[in-house]
Amino acid sequence: MSKILIRGAKVLGGEAQDVLIDGETIAAVGTGLSAEGAQVIEARGQVLLPGLVDLHTHLREPGREDSETVLTGTRAAASGGYTAVFAMANTFPVADTAGVVEQVYRLGKESGYCDVQPIGAVTVGLEGKKLAELGAMHESAAGVTVFSDDGKCVDDAVIMRRALEYVKAFGGVVAQHAQEPRLTEGAQMNEGIVSAELGLGGWPAVAEESIIARDVLLAEHVGSRVHICHLSTAGSVEIVRWAKSRGIDVTAEVTPHHLLLTDELVRSYNPVYKVNPPLRTERDVMALREALADGTIDIVATDHAPHPHEDKDCEWAAAAMGMVGLETALSVVQQTMVETGLLDWAGVADRMAYAPARIGRAMGHGRPVSAGEPANLTLVDPAYRGEVDPAGFASRSRNTPYEGRELPGRVTHTFLRGRATLVDGKLA
Repeated sequence: MSKILIRGAKVLGGEAQDVLIDGETIAAVGTGLSAEGAQVIEARGQVLLPGLVDLHTHLREPGREDSETVLTGTRAAASGGYTAVFAMANTFPVADTAGVVEQVYRLGKESGYCDVQPIGAVTVGLEGKKLAELGAMHESAAGVTVFSDDGKCVDDAVIMRRALEYVKAFGGVVAQHAQEPRLTEGAQMNEGIVSAELGLGGWPAVAEESIIARDVLLAEHVGSRVHICHLSTAGSVEIVRWAKSRGIDVTAEVTPHHLLLTDELVRSYNPVYKVNPPLRTERDVMALREALADGTIDIVATDHAPHPHEDKDCEWAAAAMGMVGLETALSVVQQTMVETGLLDWAGVADRMAYAPARIGRAMGHGRPVSAGEPANLTLVDPAYRGEVDPAGFASRSRNTPYEGRELPGRVTHTFLRGRATLVDGKLA
């Protein structure tokens, strides 16, 4: 592989430095670097980050290739600056056996645009009744460490306890979709003033908060790790903060859309804003930002949920829940966290690379930008401003809530083990 010299980039937003990539590895970081025959990338004014890691991506394959495939999803990931994604288990068939997770793992290897780590289902068929083959999935070629029934909650406390006990043996983690099903029957949006005025079924905050409270106590009792998916309410923040103060091994994620959008947008009845968990209030949004800044919420995860046009271009009640997010996540975080002064770029690197890699045990990812480390890197131009045009997405789906909205920042280059997957904003 050829040498690449990134010249004048602000490493983690700090002083401008040169970074020399030799093969799959960062060879040197400093000023005034040179290398004979190296490809030179002039990066003055740009920020160099470790390759982003998404702990919560829906790639849809196998079974819903009309929405996304591993190839198109990883192309979208590379476009957004990601070098590794964790693929959720709600495929068809469900990723609840060693065979299915190995299939997803192999498809990721073949795609070449980013590393794909399958997430295994907690229960057979996501039905919440019987534990899936957790041990077999961990021991498979995919080496699964994260397990989730995302899209459905593991609402049976006994099943959840058994799952926590099982994964503890090999250092795994259960990622919980916190939604008490009985409290959300017929729910269409956040329960509050807007739902009352629109006459739409309300999705109360307590449906999320009650499951989180139960599960952090179960994790404490078992002495195991629990991760909270797409945390969305101010009350959930307080429960996680309390749990961490007790020394409970809990981590949590927030999505970009929950950092920016509120339930006021549902007044348009545009199904692009229909998502699980639902968009919440301005108060919730502010609480989530503060919690991400102070570390109560550990990471940003996209919950990239592609859907074909017909599943979103319909009446609100019939529309599928979910939004694509891989290609806009970093821009939303720049707007909501960096430009508000809540996080610097080093903090972004922690929340979007270091911490998710650590939680998911993604080897070779979330590593320092220093000599001897794998060359998994992302180069972003923070001065860029532009309107979001889904027609240019690499994802197979277009269900973005940001169409026509101006967002800051643009990923210009992504490197996976020294190989450029994105060059000047275009897929390699």
